[in-house]
Amino acid sequence: MAKGIIERSVIEDLASRASGLDIQGGDRRIKEIMNRLLVELFQAIDDLDISMNEVWSAVGYLGAAGRSNELGLIAPGIGLEHFLDLRLDEAERRAGLAGGTPRTIEGPLYIAGAPICHGAGRLDDGSDEGEVLFMQGQVRDQNGKPVPGAIVDVWHANTRGNYSHFDPQQAPYNLRRRIETDAQGRYQFRTIMPSGYSTPPGGSTEQLLSAIGRHGNRPAHIHFFVEAPGFRHLTTQINIEDDPYLFDDFAFGTRDDLIPPVARISDPKLMAEKQVQSPYASIDFDFVLTPAAEGLVDTIVERERVVA
Repeated sequence: MAKGIIERSVIEDLASRASGLDIQGGDRRIKEIMNRLLVELFQAIDDLDISMNEVWSAVGYLGAAGRSNELGLIAPGIGLEHFLDLRLDEAERRAGLAGGTPRTIEGPLYIAGAPICHGAGRLDDGSDEGEVLFMQGQVRDQNGKPVPGAIVDVWHANTRGNYSHFDPQQAPYNLRRRIETDAQGRYQFRTIMPSGYSTPPGGSTEQLLSAIGRHGNRPAHIHFFVEAPGFRHLTTQINIEDDPYLFDDFAFGTRDDLIPPVARISDPKLMAEKQVQSPYASIDFDFVLTPAAEGLVDTIVERERVVA
């Protein structure tokens, strides 16, 4: 069939009627969004001569992705989640709020309600014999003032790239904790070095990425929510340096300022102080929060999350 055979006015009229713009009732915002997306979709079908078979194949693909609960992986995989971060970055820059710790994607594997620790905590339950990792730092404001009582909500994968709750072999809330900063805004925790992960073999995400010549691997990383009264909620993560996928993350989560150096400690005195029998890894990382601001979009995202 020929490309570009439908008049733009026909496309716009059908999209308007399909989105309910010509009738009363319904949600005006949803109508506006649906109309714009339908116009762009119909125009793309006409411009690219997308066939009926291709359209229905896409419908079937989305249905399968929903049934396998992979839409939360597809969204970052196509750059959507990173784009939302970039757009929020620009809004904050225009509002004069630049300078805080960079945000990056949340991903689909957060579980609320992790146990809370005060000042310091241990994330792992000792069942995974990975490299011991100590991470520590301070939560500060943009002027360098400590933020006591901030909550550092942290979660990450085990040495096989699996997350508790989604992995039935792990105990509930393994590698997940909330740490309240002390009077000097400091936090610290002991855990194990995480591994990266890949999308489910043969799943919807892998199928899409393979079709466009991309892989589905993520580098090793540790997720964080950081929040405190009077400050904007921070969603971020650090990546582990030297991971082979560090700058080739299928989810576009890597940012230059979120790759802290990893120190390997083998000093017997320091090992004794940490009560470990083998050399360990150590990461220092400070979080800088930006102040709450009226009239700017909230950084607490309301999205569907798995409940423990």
